[in-house]
Amino acid sequence: MIFRDLEKVRSIVKAATDLDISYAYDDLVFPDHAAFMIQFDDSNVDNYYCYFYEDCDSRSKDSIFTKLTEVCNDNNKTLELKGIFNLKQKGEEVEICFL
Repeated sequence: MIFRDLEKVRSIVKAATDLDISYAYDDLVFPDHAAFMIQFDDSNVDNYYCYFYEDCDSRSKDSIFTKLTEVCNDNNKTLELKGIFNLKQKGEEVEICFL
């Protein structure tokens, strides 16, 4: 079983953006407003992946990613920018599409 330290990600997101976590499922963590999400790297517990919502403007994305990276570095973690995503409503469920 893979251990994923959700509390560590929560504290990094809170320190960098002052956002709380609104939803976490399996290896994905969504902060409030879902402008970005964090994915656990199952091959390296000290690394995370970051995806931004497709409508997030580039200035905000750069600022958020810089802050997240700084806080990760302060916590001996690394963060990789992996791409963008979209959310699609499928009945009562939401589908995550990586673009």
